[in-house]
Amino acid sequence: MATYEYRCIRCGTFDVKLPIGTAPKSSGCPLCGGAARRVYSAPSLARTPHAVAAAHAREEQSREAPEVVSEVPPGRRVRRPPHPALSKLPRP
Repeated sequence: MATYEYRCIRCGTFDVKLPIGTAPKSSGCPLCGGAARRVYSAPSLARTPHAVAAAHAREEQSREAPEVVSEVPPGRRVRRPPHPALSKLPRP
């Protein structure tokens, strides 16, 4: 389903959801019932969250120039305590 925008002279703009390619040039206003003409506007592409847009940009950039890692990054080693069941095992 696609969202189409119509403008009524009396009531203003409103949206109608119809199957793609089936929108008529005019439609009845849901408030006053008068004729409303279809308005052609840009799609709402700016609603993408910033984190998602940044992830898409990084993914696109990695296609052309991927980051190359030559060594393991330095990091601190986390020492985990031994599992309690290991102390009950027989020792050689």
